[in-house]
Amino acid sequence: MKAIDWRRGLTDPAYFASAALGVELHPGQRRWLENSDKAENVLVTGNRWGKSFVSAIKILHRAIYRPRKLEFDRCGRYHILTASITQDQAGIIFDQTVRLVRQLPWLEALVTSLVRTPYPRLTFGNGSVVEARSTQNRGEYLLGHDYDLFIFDEVAFEPDPEYVVEEVIQMRLADREGKLDLISTPNGKNWFYRRAREVADGERGGYFQSGDSRENVYISQDFLQERLTHFSEHRVQQNIMGQFVDSGGEILRGAYVDRALAACRDATRGEMGGSERGSLRRFISGWDLARKKTATVGVTVEVSDGRAEVVVLERIRMFDWNVIIEKIKQRQVQYPGELIVDATGLGDVVVEQLREFNPTSVIFTAATKAEMLTNVELFHATERICYERWELPDGPGKVWSFEDELRSARWDDNNECDSLMALALALWPLRRRSEPTVAPRVGRG
Repeated sequence: MKAIDWRRGLTDPAYFASAALGVELHPGQRRWLENSDKAENVLVTGNRWGKSFVSAIKILHRAIYRPRKLEFDRCGRYHILTASITQDQAGIIFDQTVRLVRQLPWLEALVTSLVRTPYPRLTFGNGSVVEARSTQNRGEYLLGHDYDLFIFDEVAFEPDPEYVVEEVIQMRLADREGKLDLISTPNGKNWFYRRAREVADGERGGYFQSGDSRENVYISQDFLQERLTHFSEHRVQQNIMGQFVDSGGEILRGAYVDRALAACRDATRGEMGGSERGSLRRFISGWDLARKKTATVGVTVEVSDGRAEVVVLERIRMFDWNVIIEKIKQRQVQYPGELIVDATGLGDVVVEQLREFNPTSVIFTAATKAEMLTNVELFHATERICYERWELPDGPGKVWSFEDELRSARWDDNNECDSLMALALALWPLRRRSEPTVAPRVGRG
C-alpha cells in the first residue's frame, strides 16, 4: 500500500476515500463528503446516484478518525447508526460498509467483531461501533441509545417522519452533539420536501445537496438512457434528476400550495403583489365535523377584494358535541359572518343547535365533495387564497401540519382531510357560478 497522509485524511474525506480505501468518487459524492459536516445534512438524489456508497465511505472515515470534541470522549465508544423504514433498507448502507472493510486487509484487521443478530453491529478496536436499525413503530428501537452520527436513509418514505426525527433521533444526538444525515430519493412533496427546502433556503441551519443520477459516471449509461427514453417527464424529474415533484393525483399542485404560503408571507410584510386590501371585508367560517377516525376542524377566512386568507384554524379531537357547539358559537362572536357547517350524518343536530347564527348546512356526497374541492383548486390556481403554516399538537409527541395535509390530499383518497374540507366549506359561498371551472374529478365518497 502506498504511503498515506493520515493527517490530511482527517480533514479531507475524499482524499481518504481515494488514498486509504482505493475508491474513486464522482464529483457529487466528493462534494457531499467535503461539506456534509453540519449538525444536519440533507441529500436528495435520483436513483443510482450512489448515496448508499458515499454514506458507507463516510461511516468508515468517521469510524477510524472519531471526529468529535474531546469532552465527548468520556462517552466511550464512537457510535454510528444507519437507519431506515425497514431493517432490510437500513442494512443496505451497513452491508456496503462491510464489503469495503473486507476488501482491505489493513481495515479488516481493525475490526474486533461483526454480528448480525439481534441486529447488524460492526465494532472496531478503537471503540467505534456501527449499527443498522429500523425506525419502525415510530423509532421504538432507537430509544435508550445515543449516537455521534445518525444516517437516516430513505426518510421521504417514513410514515411519521416529524415525530421520528424531532422527538426520537434529535434526542439521541443531544448528549454528544451528534450529526444527522437525512438522505433519500424524493417521494412527492411531503415532510421531507419541506425539511429539505427549509435547509436549502437557509431557514434552518444545515447543509443541503441534490444529485442527478447522471452525475454518477460509474453506472451503466444504457441503464440511464433506457429510463430517459421510456420514463415520463414526471418520473425522470423524480427518479433521475432527484427533484421534488407532485406524485400525481393530488388535489392541489405543490406549486399552488407554495404560492399560497408565499402570498401570506408577503401580506404579513405588506407586499400584496401591488394590490392593497380593500375596505369591504367579511368573514366566513367552515366547520367539518368529526367522524370516527377524524377531527373536527373549523377554518375562518377573511375575504377582501375576492381574495381569501385563513385567519383562524382550530382542530379538535373530541366527540363531545356540546363542546364543539360552544366553540363554534365563540368563533361566530369573535368573527361574525357566514357560517357553513357539515351536516352529514349527525351534523344536522349540530346545525339545529346553531340556528341563531343562520348556518348553511352542506351534506357531503361524492358529487358535492368533488365540486367543493374543485372550487378550492380553482382558488389556488387563480391565486385568490393564502394561509400560514398552521401546525398543531396531535396527541403525545405528534404535530399535525395544515400544509402537509393539503399537499398529500388526493382525488382518490381524501376521506380524512378534515382541514381541507373545512377550507372547502369556508370558500364555498365565494364560488362564481357563472365562470368556467375546472372539471370536477370524483374520488371515493
